[in-house]
Amino acid sequence: MKSFTIGIDYGTNSVRAIVVDCETGNEIASSVFNYPTGRQGIILDPRDHNLARQNPVDYLKGLEKTVTDALEKARSRKGFCPAKVIGLGVDTTGSTPIPVDKNNRPLALDPKFKNNPNAHAWLWKDHTSADEAVEITRIARKVRPKFLAKCGGVYSSEWFWSKVWHCLKIDSAVFNAAYSWVECADFIPAVLAGITKPEEIKRGVCPAGHKAMYCEEWGGLPDKKFLALLDRRLSSLRDRLFHKAHSADTAAGALCTVWANKLGLPTGIPIAIGAFDAHYGAIGAGISTGTLVKIIGTSTCDCIVSPKAKKLKDIPGICGIVDSSILPGYYGLEAGQSAVGDIFKWWVEVICEGDGATHARLMSTAARLKPGQSGLLALDWNNGNRTILVDPKLTGLLVGQTLHTTQAEVYRALIEATAFGARAIIERIKKHGVPITRITNCGGIAEKNPMLMQIYADITGCAMYISGSSQTCALGSAIAAAVAAGAKTGGYNSFEKAQKAMTSVKKTVYRPNPAAKKIYDKLYSLYMRLHDAFGGVKKFAELGPIMKELLDIKTVQNK
Repeated sequence: MKSFTIGIDYGTNSVRAIVVDCETGNEIASSVFNYPTGRQGIILDPRDHNLARQNPVDYLKGLEKTVTDALEKARSRKGFCPAKVIGLGVDTTGSTPIPVDKNNRPLALDPKFKNNPNAHAWLWKDHTSADEAVEITRIARKVRPKFLAKCGGVYSSEWFWSKVWHCLKIDSAVFNAAYSWVECADFIPAVLAGITKPEEIKRGVCPAGHKAMYCEEWGGLPDKKFLALLDRRLSSLRDRLFHKAHSADTAAGALCTVWANKLGLPTGIPIAIGAFDAHYGAIGAGISTGTLVKIIGTSTCDCIVSPKAKKLKDIPGICGIVDSSILPGYYGLEAGQSAVGDIFKWWVEVICEGDGATHARLMSTAARLKPGQSGLLALDWNNGNRTILVDPKLTGLLVGQTLHTTQAEVYRALIEATAFGARAIIERIKKHGVPITRITNCGGIAEKNPMLMQIYADITGCAMYISGSSQTCALGSAIAAAVAAGAKTGGYNSFEKAQKAMTSVKKTVYRPNPAAKKIYDKLYSLYMRLHDAFGGVKKFAELGPIMKELLDIKTVQNK
């Protein structure tokens, strides 16, 4: 009998649910719900560009709407009925912690806090806690350097403890009202399982290890003595969080009767442990030893795994090395860039005041340019640097513009900048002994922008493969659900077997052009000089010749 799972993917602006055939990995139905609160689903503050929150009510509405809609569409497919769904999986953005009360109810649902952004979910791209991140890094370097070794040497404002501490400082009413804080990736599975006590939630090692400094080597979360050095109230909070985090082969729970009735699914089917979108996306793209998966969207997340049997050194600047955070039995490594699609969107929609047609026009014109022809070079830090500098206070830069510079030239330079940033990450990982033999890309940008993919191949010197699924994050969640359900019910007893059956890559492969790579190697060396100078790596770097070197390359490329 055929079996199916449902993958639920919580993104930055919307939530999507897909129904997947466990035998083939084919998506038979899907549904999308755009978050209605705020601007494109994000609560913003015009007085502080670093603030980005979301309404948990949108998460719950979207959960019911997308799953029921997807199931309704799937009913028309031969061989499907809801009774054949054997499990659900959930991925979300992160770190996106939610303050909750003793009943695991988000504070934002309380009328008293309904209009208070601090009581809502603190979205991954919220950088209001930059100062707290700096202080956590300073104190950890002094008394607990091992905490930082697993997260690249610097704690980020995008992560759990920075955000919780910032809330404590700016809004004691919200902090005091919060019995606990739950990552969105853990919250949604707990809701589906009917768990009403925060202490009983099965937390995933993916969010715990990559964002909350959890590691079994030192007993789980940071110790109370360390947290007390930040603030004694954080030390007290630790007891109301969790003591154990679980890998993706552990079920978060079983679908409760209330939500089974809402969704029209069998009661008691397993819910896979929650994880971040990029990590389940890596699974959906077929991640394995030697395969780097790039999830390209508003930002990017780069994931790779390394077998636990092989000793793995800490890698400075790589923002996460966590046991079993992606695949059980492997170290999961995470890196990424804080803005990629967001940079293109900013240029086209904000600066050029355009729309989708403008994107297409600029892409067409930019594709006709040769590497270095514009004389432009940019840094991709418009939303800070996530890897390898881990500094949210860095900003974008464009060098080489003249009175003749065009919109399309800048558009291409920004794409190239994100590719240079990607190369810096790849080279850092390789330098520390983790092999990369294949790069698989996923996300709408990878699928729809051949020019960008070719530029990435030319700049990195690596062949660029494209995931066979256009919904790799949701597919990864569905794969986790199939593993949670087990082989006896039509699922799988290992991720390796599930991936072999349910994942694929497209036939189109973008391979490096040697002539283009030769020019890009020169531009990359200039990029790294800017990177190290403005990133504080080399305080007295010589930048004067860069403009003229760009002009020299431009002259040659325009002949």
